[in-house]
Formats: sequence, structure tokens, C-alpha cells
Amino acid sequence: MTQQNVVVSDLKSGINLTIPVKVPVSKPAPAPGSCITISRKTLLEINGNKINSWVDSMRASSPTHHKSTPPLSDDLTSWMVQHPSALDMFEQIISASKGKQIVMFLDYDGTLSPIVEDPDQAFMSDAMRATVRKLARYFPTAIVSGRCRDKVYSFVRLAELYYAGSHGMDIKGPSKGSKYKKGGQAVLFQAAIEFIPMIDEVYKTLQDATKSIKGVRVENNKFCASVHFRSVDEKKWGELAQQVRSVLKEYPKLRLTQGRKVFEIRPTIKWDKGKALEFLLESLGYANCTDVFPVYIGDDRTDEDAFKVLRERDQGFGILVSKIPKDTHASYSLQEPSEVMVFLRRLVGWKKLTLKRQFRIRRQIEEIKASLRN
Repeated sequence: MTQQNVVVSDLKSGINLTIPVKVPVSKPAPAPGSCITISRKTLLEINGNKINSWVDSMRASSPTHHKSTPPLSDDLTSWMVQHPSALDMFEQIISASKGKQIVMFLDYDGTLSPIVEDPDQAFMSDAMRATVRKLARYFPTAIVSGRCRDKVYSFVRLAELYYAGSHGMDIKGPSKGSKYKKGGQAVLFQAAIEFIPMIDEVYKTLQDATKSIKGVRVENNKFCASVHFRSVDEKKWGELAQQVRSVLKEYPKLRLTQGRKVFEIRPTIKWDKGKALEFLLESLGYANCTDVFPVYIGDDRTDEDAFKVLRERDQGFGILVSKIPKDTHASYSLQEPSEVMVFLRRLVGWKKLTLKRQFRIRRQIEEIKASLRN
């Protein structure tokens, strides 16, 4: 390998670009400072390894892609042994929570609503909303999403929940109807408020840089930005990855991660959904308690930060929503939002029955005490 000034020829435009690049050469090597001419296709082959790895990662993070190979039944069976259905293991989960306060954490996209081509149309069903409303009556409940907090609230529309938007960088507590608010005040925490102008600038730059790629949707989530490629032809994924990486080179204080058919651009601060989970537990007064049982349900790579925290705390469980085997820190699995709703309904039903039993026992004790007094 030797570094040369390479003239890249674009046959369509007739424009030549001179770029310094490491090029494999045969002996004898060209004289230092000289130029060799290669096609744009060859240049992409030379420098394409990093882009190709990103495209492979994009495929891996997009299990619903129509060309994905279905998992082998043996692989799925083995994975399910390690991450059994939370519905099948419901009684074991309830048994583990005995005597503890269950606190619920729910991702939005792919968990409470199905993944759809247009992110702005990711509406939750009325049945799911009613289920989450009932859930919040019995357990402290938080929505933890990569979306802007205001956007998530516009989808969910339940004032009694906690909302952690922008991967937990924008947190607000219930505005009404919750008995779990600490000191009667709504929690409000914004971990990256100084990054708002930078995110706004990057959002506009990304819009301009990717506008030639059909199907791209750039979303401003206030404290982070998302580049959705759910509707982008796979042949354009490499070009998209290159464009996004090119923009981010100018912003060293931002980092790039991937989710399900989405690039996530976030501040480099040490804050994620796992940190948001810990912050909310602390806000609820459960920071160092052994009698709390957090349950986090999510479907994306960014939810792994929360699953990992639960593993490390050795408290509660993570539940991954996925139809295919994935590397995960979650303990259990559910296949799709409809199963999430069934699980939440069973949880509500169990709690209602438990409270009825407790009420009946208390009443019996009071009746016995009254008869003894007489």
C-alpha cells in the first residue's frame, strides 16, 4: 500500500477529483507526488470496507426486511430456551416479584405500536391505550423512547405516565392522576439541554445531505436526531450510510448508533435508556431499595442499555420484543405488540385479583376483631 493523489473520474459528469488515498500498487511504485487515475467504482471498492460493514449492520438491525432469511427452527428453539416467552413464564415472573413494588418501563415503537413505514403514522391502538391506562392505575409506568418526548406524548396521550424522550435525555413526570409523584411535583430532567442548537443544525444538514435518496425521513427529536431508512431501497443503504457519516465528521461531540431501520445521532454524554431507568427509580424513591421490581419491555438495540442495567442490579427483568433470535441482555421475550398487550392485561388482572384478596382478608380480620370485642 502507498498513499497517492488519486484522480477519480466521474464518467457521467466528466469531472475529475484529486483525492489522497492509500492504494494497492504493483512494483515498481509510482513516484511520490505523482497521480494515478482510477474510476469512482474502484475507489469505492478500496474505501468501501467501512461502508460495507455499516450496510451489514443495517441489515442485521432490520429483521423485518423482506429479504431476511427466516431463522432456522433449531436456532429459534435454542434461543427461546434462553429467552422464554414472558407469557409462558408469567407465573414465575409474578412469583419473583412477590412482596416488591413493580415499576413498568415501556418502549414505544415496536412495543406499544407496530413498526410502520412512515414514523409519523406509528399510532397505538385504542385497545393498547386503554391497557396502558389501566396499567398505570396499579404500577408506576414510564414510556422510554428515542422519539422526542412531545411526539411520544402526542401518540400515547396519557397524562398519568412518566415520559422519557430522546433516549432518556428529556424526562417529565405525570401531570395528573398519579399517586407516585415524589412530593406531588412532576419530575423534569434534561441531560443534554446545551446540545439543542447543535442537534437542530445537524437535523437541517442531514435533511439537505440525504434529500436525493428516495424514502429517507430525518426526524428532529430535540436532544437527538433520527434518520429513518424504512422506505429506502437497500441498494441505496451504502450511499445513505456514507452521507450520514460524512455529516457527522463535522460534529465530534455527537455519536452515531443504529436501531431498527434507523440511524440515531446523539450527544456523546454518558446518558442512555439505562441511565433514564435508574434516574426514574431514584425519583420514585427506589434508588437503593431491595423491594422494587422493574420490568422493561423494548424491541430495539437502544433498549439493551436498560436490559443491561437490570442484569447488573439483579432486580426485575428485561423483555425483548422480537420474532427472531437476537443477542440480548433481556431475560424473556414477546413476539410483537399484540403479545405485549396480552402480557400487560394479565399483569393488571393479577394485581386486581391480589388487591381483592387483600381487601377480603382485611375485612375478615376486622370482623373477627369486632366479634371478639363483643
